[in-house]
Amino acid sequence: MIAILHNVRSQYNVGSIFRTSDASGVEKIYLCGITPAPIDRYGKPNTKMLKVSLGAENSVKWESSKSTTSLIDRLKKQNYTIIAVELAPNAVPYFSLKINKKQKSKIAMIFGGEVKGLSPAILKRADIITQIPMHGKKESLNVAVAYGIIAYHLRHMLLT
Repeated sequence: MIAILHNVRSQYNVGSIFRTSDASGVEKIYLCGITPAPIDRYGKPNTKMLKVSLGAENSVKWESSKSTTSLIDRLKKQNYTIIAVELAPNAVPYFSLKINKKQKSKIAMIFGGEVKGLSPAILKRADIITQIPMHGKKESLNVAVAYGIIAYHLRHMLLT
């Protein structure tokens, strides 16, 4: 299982996602668009992120990619099932996901930025769109919290 972060701006959220990825067995994280990396473009450590990741950036492979759509197209050619996490009219609740045996072998989960989420161009490329149902007054969870819920749920699905 791999993860794609599209325009996730908060260094703290990205650091938390690295830590959750390590704990849940995510193989690799693709940092797309403006998502910060553990090492900035000047080769310096991203200290805010590293404070939260606690070294997980060393145990989880990562790669930066400017174009999320190009990355998704490439992963689809490698037979990845793309699962977008987004509040959308056609999204299924995460606990109702159905993933067949073939799909379980290569899963890429994609999360969008805190403000704009995932674009229609990205959602169009997804094989599955899932969401975490909201029961309160707020429309969404923090991206790092949502990531934890979905990563662990998918890990459980892959093991059963």
